[in-house]
Amino acid sequence: MVKASHVLDRVLVLEMVRVTEAAAVAASHLIGRGDEKAADAAAVAAMRAALNTLEIDGTVVIGEGERDEAPMLYIGEKVGAAQDGGPRIDIALDPLEGTTITAKAGANAMAVLAVAEHGCLLNAPDVYMEKLAVGPGYPDGIIDLAKSATENVRAVAAAKGVAPSEIITCVLDRPRHEKLIAELRALGCGIQLIPDGDVAGVIAVTDPDTSIDLYMGSGGAPEGVLAAAALRCVGGQFQGKLLFRNDDERARAARWGVEDLNRIYRLEDLAKGDAIFAATGVTNGSLLDGVQRRKDKITTESVVMRASTGTVRWVRGEHRPDHEPGGH
Repeated sequence: MVKASHVLDRVLVLEMVRVTEAAAVAASHLIGRGDEKAADAAAVAAMRAALNTLEIDGTVVIGEGERDEAPMLYIGEKVGAAQDGGPRIDIALDPLEGTTITAKAGANAMAVLAVAEHGCLLNAPDVYMEKLAVGPGYPDGIIDLAKSATENVRAVAAAKGVAPSEIITCVLDRPRHEKLIAELRALGCGIQLIPDGDVAGVIAVTDPDTSIDLYMGSGGAPEGVLAAAALRCVGGQFQGKLLFRNDDERARAARWGVEDLNRIYRLEDLAKGDAIFAATGVTNGSLLDGVQRRKDKITTESVVMRASTGTVRWVRGEHRPDHEPGGH
């Protein structure tokens, strides 16, 4: 059982939804407009403004990149209206998870945020991470990144009491995953290929309605920490291993205190203690409906979870166009 944090006041649970709502509504103005950077910038500005209204002493530990790359919501940025006095909160965020999806009006774009007490979220460098996730209800240690995809599928199938061909795996649709996809096809697995948005892909393993059993493949390390925070709230197992393409990326990892470059991170290595995870849909997806604009109102759908209670709240918001979240 996860111990409740006295720092993460229950008021913060719904405040986090207000933050992701603001980012999602701001990004929704640019759905299908073909401009990834503009959509991301709108979400970033709205999320930053919303965070700065909260009575917290917040530090961004997973953000839009390092300061020279990201003028707003960079790693290490301080946010909140109670610096040096409010509760110390570490924040992992992706103001627009699925920038390409949003630009093309595809599915599963979200505004995503996770918070925990200071020191409880991994300061993951902005590199790739090999990821492996399975939903709740399986024996501890059922998945292992040190083993092959075939071995992991067979282990989950045996625990589920089905043939490997009955297992469905979610994989990002990328050329780098050709060998993984071929290996899964050889087992007869169902594969759900997603164009982007691997936070939603990992969370999908926890939702029986998606019928997805496993998530496999590489994606951004920051998204791995966000997904891990969600799984801490709703159950499931996750393993991640940082992938380095060059010396610059290794040096970046060293700057963030990563000493063992071959370490396999488990769920509590990425997100420990109490945590809150919130997401608001930008476009319609498997987890959340997107922002809907009508003449007299804007509707949003969000999910917010807390690790200490295991509570999952689904929040449907109705906003007047002249009072949009984030004050657009």
